[in-house]
Amino acid sequence: MVATVSAPRIGVVIAAGGTGSRFGRAEGKQLAPLRGRTVLAWSLEPLVSLPGVAEVVVVCDPDRRDEFALQLADVVPGTMSLKVVGGGSTRQRSVSQGLEALTSECDVVLVHDGARPLITSALAAQALEALLADPDLEGVVVGHPSVDTLKRVSCVGGVCGVLDTPDRSAYWAVQTPQVFRAARLRSAHAAAMEAGYEGTDDSSLVEWSGGSVLVVEGPRDNIKVTHEEDLAIAESILAARTGGTRP
Repeated sequence: MVATVSAPRIGVVIAAGGTGSRFGRAEGKQLAPLRGRTVLAWSLEPLVSLPGVAEVVVVCDPDRRDEFALQLADVVPGTMSLKVVGGGSTRQRSVSQGLEALTSECDVVLVHDGARPLITSALAAQALEALLADPDLEGVVVGHPSVDTLKRVSCVGGVCGVLDTPDRSAYWAVQTPQVFRAARLRSAHAAAMEAGYEGTDDSSLVEWSGGSVLVVEGPRDNIKVTHEEDLAIAESILAARTGGTRP
């Protein structure tokens, strides 16, 4: 008799705790309107349709939990666990809060930015499939090769001098989603907190703690809304995808 392998239980953590100081709108970037929905709704909706996703945790400004929960009422199916929790002082601490809100039953964690609305289900599935295909792999991130020339600089008083120009062929611009074995990501966050290590993303914590991470190539249009003008770019890309019709 051949033993069957059960499908992994996937938890999604949406990092939406940023204040959006560079965005320039009172409501912040995550709840800014975009083609009839919020940026947050576009960022989350493709993920809740993935097979195996059972839990969603959205990490936001602690003072706006009710507001965010209201916006998500029509995005997350009623059969799926949804928690909206307050974030910490940094993105890393906020994701840690999100991990704590997931149950121990989750085998895999998918972390995504709440202000990255051009994510597709296919891209997230690609990252998940890459992780699950290799039992020795502990994380997979989405990114694309750098197309711009990179400069290493030293800045003093707002004046930046060039130190050198590294070979850009060795560099990738990394995005989200990022997917991990749940136990490995939890242990990496715990170790980083104990050591006082601050990484730039969740993958950097797993790498720092000795974990193996793979990068898979995704589309360059998977942008993050940071400045107000980014909304116009996202609007244009979504219009092209839908043939100009609104949802």
